[in-house]
Amino acid sequence: MSAVLLVEDDENLRVTLADNLEEQGYLVTAVATVKAAQQALETAKVDLVVLDLMLPDGDGYQLCREIRAQRLPVRVLMLTARSLEEDLVRGFDAGADDYVAKPYRLRELLARVAALLRRGEVKRAVHRFGDYRLDEAARSVEGPQGPVALTRKEFDLLLALLERKGEVLSRDELLDRVWGADVVVDLHTVDNFVSSLKKKLKGDGFELKTVRGVGFKLELG
Repeated sequence: MSAVLLVEDDENLRVTLADNLEEQGYLVTAVATVKAAQQALETAKVDLVVLDLMLPDGDGYQLCREIRAQRLPVRVLMLTARSLEEDLVRGFDAGADDYVAKPYRLRELLARVAALLRRGEVKRAVHRFGDYRLDEAARSVEGPQGPVALTRKEFDLLLALLERKGEVLSRDELLDRVWGADVVVDLHTVDNFVSSLKKKLKGDGFELKTVRGVGFKLELG
C-alpha cells in the first residue's frame, strides 16, 4: 500500500482530500504544519508528499528543498493557489515532481497522484559511463576522484541523456523531461547545463556531444 503525506493547513481541504485519497486505497497521514511534516518524514514510511505552499510555520518550497537535500526517496506534488509562471519554476527548482493549482479538479489530482506513485515503483538503475557511476536511487554520481557535485537539474539532465544514450535528444525534449512540459524556459538553458556537465565530467569512454541544429547526445565508446 502506497503511503501519502498530505501537508495542508486548511482543515476542510485537508480532511476532504485525505478521505478521497484513502478511498483510493492509500495510507494517508494528514498534517497542517512544516514541523509536523518533518516529524512524519522522520518516523513514517512516505512514498508521496502532497504539499501546500503557504503553511503557518514556513513554506512548502523550503520543505521540498529539505526533502531533496536529504535524498529521501519520495515524490512531491505541490498543491497551491499560486499558478504564476515564476511560482511554477520556483516549485520545480525546489524539487517538485508535479504541480497542481487550486482550485483543482479531484479526478485530475487523483490521476496525478497515481501517476507519480507509478513512477516511484519503477526500479531505479545504476548507470555506468566511462569511469563514472550514476545511482538513481541515491541521486549520486561517482567518478575516479570520488563524488561529483551536481545540481538537481544537472543530475536530471545527465540521467535523461543516459537513459537514451546514443540517441540525439532535442532541446525541447530535454526541457520537457527536466524542467517540465508546462514550464517556459529559454532553449539555451539546456546548452548552459550541458556545458556545465562537460566541465564536471571528464574522462575516457564517453562523450557529451552537441549535434548542431538538433540537440545533444551521450555516446559511449
